[in-house]
Amino acid sequence: MTRLLRRFLDPARRPIGGIVVLQLASTMATLYLPTLNARIIDDGIATGDTGYIVRTGGWMLVVSLVQVVAMVLSVRLAAAVAMGMGRDVRGGLFHRVAELSSREVTMFGAPTLISRSTNDVTQVQTVVFMALALMVTAPITMVGGIVMALREDVGLSWLVVVAVPLLGLPLGLLIRRMIPQFRRMQTSLDAVNRVLREQITGIRVVRAFVREDHEAARFGVANGELTDAGLAVGRLMAFMFPIVMLVLNVSSVAVLWFGGREVAAGGIEVGGLTAFMAYLMQILVAVMMATFMATMVPRAAVSADRIMEVLDTETSVHLPTSPVTALQSPAAVSFDHVGFTYPGASQPVLADITFTARPGATTAIIGSTGSGKSTLVSLVPRLFDATSGRVTVGGVDVREADPDTLWSRIGLVPQRPYLFTGTVASNLRYGDPDAPDEVLWSALEIAQAADFVRAMPEGLDTAVSQGGTNVSGGQRQRLAIARALVRDPEVLLFDDSFSALDVSTDARLRRALADHAGGVAVLVVAQRVSTIVDADHIVVLEGGRIVGQGHHDALVETCPTYQEIVASQEAVDAGVGG
Repeated sequence: MTRLLRRFLDPARRPIGGIVVLQLASTMATLYLPTLNARIIDDGIATGDTGYIVRTGGWMLVVSLVQVVAMVLSVRLAAAVAMGMGRDVRGGLFHRVAELSSREVTMFGAPTLISRSTNDVTQVQTVVFMALALMVTAPITMVGGIVMALREDVGLSWLVVVAVPLLGLPLGLLIRRMIPQFRRMQTSLDAVNRVLREQITGIRVVRAFVREDHEAARFGVANGELTDAGLAVGRLMAFMFPIVMLVLNVSSVAVLWFGGREVAAGGIEVGGLTAFMAYLMQILVAVMMATFMATMVPRAAVSADRIMEVLDTETSVHLPTSPVTALQSPAAVSFDHVGFTYPGASQPVLADITFTARPGATTAIIGSTGSGKSTLVSLVPRLFDATSGRVTVGGVDVREADPDTLWSRIGLVPQRPYLFTGTVASNLRYGDPDAPDEVLWSALEIAQAADFVRAMPEGLDTAVSQGGTNVSGGQRQRLAIARALVRDPEVLLFDDSFSALDVSTDARLRRALADHAGGVAVLVVAQRVSTIVDADHIVVLEGGRIVGQGHHDALVETCPTYQEIVASQEAVDAGVGG
């Protein structure tokens, strides 16, 4: 937690010094009030000096006003600092996650990244606010209260020596037992977020397989674990306030009992006894405040560790030290003895991949499930980095190219097309924020999406829900293709992007792409042979290795793996037709 505070709680940008001064003024005023009250009792009321009472009472009003104004201002500043830090931490997490490669995002998982960016930041933010609001008040009140109490009567000081440990020790033991429960709570919260996210995202699958009861049971287990962890903390905290109240009340009784005897013996005046009791209460309240603060620190420390774990994670896709911005145009995509192995895997996903996707030509990649097709395409925009060999775009190794320059040349249609909350137009303009409507309609025509967009209630301004769940799978794919075309890239990557299309739509789309492509290098990952039969160059993968390259007719004659794929799909088509 200390590292997180050092990173985001910069005193040069935060008015921490002003908070300290204001809290110091408020605390000193609070400590001075019981003394003024004692003077009124002993020197004013006892002697009947009305003028003294008025004058001293006036000073009490002034001191009270200083105390209130200083406290209000310090709390406002503390809130501003805490909220500002929370904003910066959330921003830092957002930018760090955006910089991570697919490998690191998968390693953490989306649910825990969401929890760390929301709940964990809130925990740290709350503790920072409490610390800033109490960091001067509690210790100065405690020390100042002891000094002022001793000034009133040294003989009763043993009550302070007994009361403070009597309050602090039990509360400290309770806090120690809370720490593992707080860690358990944050882990359980991740599990609840994960299950809930899966259920919301996969609601259609859940309903299709009539698994509502099963999913409700899964959520019940995760929710029950979070509840149990919260109850464990709650049970421990339930002991805190009875202990605090017991010590406060017993201390008050002890002061009145032993102080009353001293008053009767003439050792202390009534006003002094009242002031001593007030100081003892201030001391104990300061201990209680510090203890309450301490109960929040363990959970915040756990949250801070989780936040720093993300912030300290370095992406496996490193930015080049001297990025190259001059890429050849039109750009070719070349794979030169490329290999890729996932961390911890015993076998490479890709090995010795060598081929070139030339401008103006369509290069198709086909193979069985798990042969590494999607991983291969992901190496071009650097979603992953090759572990051996090199991938070049426009003659430049993608690891040496300026990321913005590289990505501006590439249009990617992922295997699972994702649309953002907004409109059809706002989603298409992800490819080019300044694209006019004419460009959007042109891209929609090529992607065979113009007809259904025109049929929508508001055309380009029709609302799109998160993930594009209010359109069909085929429509979502065609909108994603149009989005990539709006960018007008030099390299088009289709990662099995035609799987949800019917055969006729697929054929029309491929013809339109061929007419539009011109000098664009098109790289297509496909499952259906019919999708790539007219491709200029076909690469056949098996077990992460190239087992055949060439045109469709040549591969049918020379590549056993391709022959099997063609034969199996013809058999399926014949079975369907029969």
